[in-house]
Amino acid sequence: MNSTATMRQPLSTSWRSLSKRLNALWHEPALYFYTVIVLAHWVEHLTQAYQIWVMNWARPASLGALGLWAPWLVKTELLHFSYAVFMLLGLIILRPGFQGRSRFWWTISLGIQGWHFVEHFLLQGQAALSNNLFGSQVPMSILQQWIPRVELHLIYNAIVFIPMVIAMYYHLYPPVGEPHLLCNCSRRRKPVEAAGD
Repeated sequence: MNSTATMRQPLSTSWRSLSKRLNALWHEPALYFYTVIVLAHWVEHLTQAYQIWVMNWARPASLGALGLWAPWLVKTELLHFSYAVFMLLGLIILRPGFQGRSRFWWTISLGIQGWHFVEHFLLQGQAALSNNLFGSQVPMSILQQWIPRVELHLIYNAIVFIPMVIAMYYHLYPPVGEPHLLCNCSRRRKPVEAAGD
């Protein structure tokens, strides 16, 4: 029993150390990395929307930029589920670095993404079990019963992205008097020292 506790402790300690770094000294580069992935995902959705509404392509053929090169990949639920997991984990892992108003908006984004993840979990489960909900021929999320999939995921991405951008603004430019002690992201304070690293 002692050896099990000893084995768990280094992992727990390593995670706490990594989490501390990601939300302090590494917070700004981690946010930039996260934002680049989010923006790349937006490019995919906007390209797909352009293909449908401007180029008048059929929906099954409108697979975004990545779909032009790897249509089989874009058609898998696993790709979309993986991105939903990435978004959710990023919002959870980077949340401790946010404070005050920025944390409020980041938490709103996290809550909405939590529901978006549930929808993708349902889609992935249907694809994995080959058993679709609601008598559908294809995997269906709950809200997809009323809103077509392309439009629904544009809405989801927008309502997750908008509070995330507001959170980043308040994180970079916190209101006067609001604490911002953990990282170097703020443009209104001196950098955090490397001591505690």
